[in-house]
Amino acid sequence: MIDGGEAIRKLALNLARYTGLAPLAKPFVGGIGAILMLHRVTATPEKPNGVNRHLNIAPGFLDALITDMKAEGYAFVSLDEAIERIARGGKSGQFATITADDAYRDNMTEALPVLEKHGAPITIYVAPGLIDGAADLWWDVIEDIVNARDRLTLPTPDGSVTIDCSTRGKKLQANARLHGWLTAEVREEDQRATLREFTRMNGIDLETRRPSTLMSWDEIRAMSGHGLVTIGAHTVNHLNLKRLSETDARHEIGDVRRILLEKLGQEPRHLAYPYGYVSAVGCREVGFARDAGYVSAVTTRHGVLRAEHAGFLHALPRISVNGRYQSVAHIRTMLSGVTTPLANAGKMVVTI
Repeated sequence: MIDGGEAIRKLALNLARYTGLAPLAKPFVGGIGAILMLHRVTATPEKPNGVNRHLNIAPGFLDALITDMKAEGYAFVSLDEAIERIARGGKSGQFATITADDAYRDNMTEALPVLEKHGAPITIYVAPGLIDGAADLWWDVIEDIVNARDRLTLPTPDGSVTIDCSTRGKKLQANARLHGWLTAEVREEDQRATLREFTRMNGIDLETRRPSTLMSWDEIRAMSGHGLVTIGAHTVNHLNLKRLSETDARHEIGDVRRILLEKLGQEPRHLAYPYGYVSAVGCREVGFARDAGYVSAVTTRHGVLRAEHAGFLHALPRISVNGRYQSVAHIRTMLSGVTTPLANAGKMVVTI
């Protein structure tokens, strides 16, 4: 099945590259630097053809990308230094900092050796609920459920609905339907219980499908002591903050600092909003992050950094480095800044 949106974005990237627009525009719109966003980094993904394969890049690609960016003049710095450079208006030259969401184990086993080779720091955003098992990597759970069955029963207010999962195309449709159900139709606070009831109804034991893809607390503690690694907060339970009450959203943003202090002996200075898109974070959530005392907070909005971001340190955009655009040329085009206004209705300074 062809993703029309992805095809259009790749066409735009190729047009900007082959017409020479990207390199010509970079001195004018390339900004002062970029925050790169990763999730998984592995050469051997468990489901190389799965619907969530876009979350993964190969270590070899990460190596090639850092090599290319260094050759282009980017300095790879810690997130703390990146914030200082933003405050100075990027006067020390273009820079990049690497971030990774969710604390996947391969960040340690496969990404870290690449980062050590280049002396490139990384900030890993941890959601304690995911590590403890109090919250689910529900997107992986859904994929496993759909792959395990040819037919599923979905409860709705109007009665049970049968979902056909009998073919590759039907499985893609089923994944999309269940994603929409959990993220839009089910209350955020009820997501975990609802997912468990759904698996029970369909004869699937969720407890036997505990993910082994995330780091343990011992591994996170070891990573936190590494000179290149900063541990940031990804809220307590990786919930969509915009769908929560003020009390619950403040708990998710604030209490994670206490939990990580207890677990790691150090309070996080930086936050990543779960999901980070328009329907997950807005002005209210940015205010909560500021109130909680974070030095910075990042979204998933696409964009390069500009000097003006010194006034928006709790709503910073990132460049997603993912399996859909696993091409050094594509990322180079994104870093030129030409895709920032294209992805954000003409905005050059992307916040929320």
